[in-house]
Order: sequence, then structure tokens, then C-alpha cells
Amino acid sequence: MIDIEVKPRSRGFKPVSLSESPDARVEKVVADLANRYNCSVHRLRVTVIDDKTKKHVPLDQSKTLVANGVTGDSAVIYVKDLGPQISWRTVFVIEYLGPLLIHPIVWFAYEHFYPGISRTLVQTLAFYMVQFHFFKREFETLFVHKFSNATMPAFNIFKNSAHYWVLSGINLSVFIYGPQVHTTKLSDYVYHVSNHATPVIGILVGVWFFAEISNFVTHIILAQLRVNDTKRYVIPYGYGFNWVSCPNYFFESLAWFAYALLVGNWSAWLFFVVATAQMWVWAVKKHKRYLKTFGDEYKKLRRKIYVPFVI
Repeated sequence: MIDIEVKPRSRGFKPVSLSESPDARVEKVVADLANRYNCSVHRLRVTVIDDKTKKHVPLDQSKTLVANGVTGDSAVIYVKDLGPQISWRTVFVIEYLGPLLIHPIVWFAYEHFYPGISRTLVQTLAFYMVQFHFFKREFETLFVHKFSNATMPAFNIFKNSAHYWVLSGINLSVFIYGPQVHTTKLSDYVYHVSNHATPVIGILVGVWFFAEISNFVTHIILAQLRVNDTKRYVIPYGYGFNWVSCPNYFFESLAWFAYALLVGNWSAWLFFVVATAQMWVWAVKKHKRYLKTFGDEYKKLRRKIYVPFVI
């Protein structure tokens, strides 16, 4: 048995002592601590101090104490309260709900304040494209995605939701669904929506639909990688993954690029740039993680990070 001295890193927690088997999983230790502190296991982060860096290193809850380097007759670990938590699945559902609610509200609000308003084909298509996209997102959240972490800090839901409720909700709907009869150059610019020839509209909508379906396929592939172990890293292969590390992000960007070309409004380009920039950051991190985890096995695949055959 290992006599463990638990030192708190948060106010409200008191030092406690545990006696655990070296072969006990860290998740059992966390469960014992949650019982002692009368809180959810998801609120607790358990760490040890690295002898070289003198920094706190989180323990892998899926592994035993010994596998985490906790050995000997006695040990010291640290526990931190992460605060109120909320499930990632719930966060995603709330995030994507914003545009699904905001776009119809703005659409019908314009009809109320501008009786007899006439919508162009591009405006109508833009409305249904956004609705389709976020219905797909909700479906994937509920039935497709596997989440590595069960929860996140509850307060983060406001920060995470802002991107979708503001940028893809208010931003896109207010400036794209407005009347197309403008009295000033400023209003013509702010509420401008492109008026393409029918073949051009067909091509852009076709590209958008291809990207949406491709994005869905890549999510299916990712979900099937972690059927039994949601934390195990596996090299994905197949549709899109033979080109880039994160084809799900590439197809997402392609869809919004086609959407921005279709509507031609500055708000669509703003959302495209911000969303792509964020996904690029995530893609770089995942690409580096693949290289670090799998080394030459992954390097020899010569996959690009984001855009096939480019970068």
C-alpha cells in the first residue's frame, strides 16, 4: 500500500490522507477524494510535482498510480478544485442553438418592420444553408461526437457561445437578411448581398453542400476511432485524412468560403476569417500532437496540416 498525503491547491479543501494500492487507478483516488470533499469527480484535478521542472503534472486517471510514477511507501499528491463544471455535449448543444434561434427571429423581424419585404434567391438560400449547417452540428453533437473530456468549467460556456451566438448568429443574420433597397452608399455596403447568375449560384451551393457532407463523413471517421477508449490516440485514415491532418476543419472552412462567395457580404467574410483562423490554430496543435505521439510513423505519411497539397 502507498500512504498518500493529499495537499489542496484550492481554498475550501483540507489536507487528507489516503492509503491506496500501487495498482489502483488514479480515477479511484479521485473518486475517494470526491467522496471526502463531497463534490463531483469532474471538479478535481490531481497532480504531482515533477522533480526536474518543479511544475505540477496532471495524473492520467485511466492509468494506475505506479504507471503515473507514484511509487514507494509514501507519496504526496495535490488536488485542485476546478469549480462548477458542465458537460461538453451540453456546451455544444447550447452553442449551436444560438444561430438556429437567432436567424429565424431576425428573418421574421425584418418582415414585421418592413412589410412587403422581398427576399432574393441568394438571401433565401443563405438562410436555409445556415439552418442546415447548425442542425447538422446539433445532430453530430448528440449522436456522433465522442468527447475526450467529460466536462469543462461552467463559466466558459459564455465565452464559447459568443462565437456562435454573435458572429454566426447576430452578425450573419442582421446584415444578410435586410432589405435590398438602399438609400445611401453606407447602407448599400453594410447590407449588400450579391446577385449572381443562376449557374454561379448552383456551383457555389454545390461546393458548399459537398463540403458539408464531407465534413460530416470525417466526423464519422473520427468517432469510429474511439469506440471503446475515448482517450486513446489513433492515426485516422480514409476520406480526407490521407491529405491533411484535420480534413474536418478544412471542409468546414471550404463550406463557409463558398457561403461567403455566395452572399458577398462583409459579415460572411468576417466569420469565415475568424472561424478559419481558430480552426487553423487547432489544426496545428493536432498535427504537432500526431507527430509527437506517432513520430516517424506519422511523418512518413507526409500529410499537410490544413489545405490538401498546400499547407
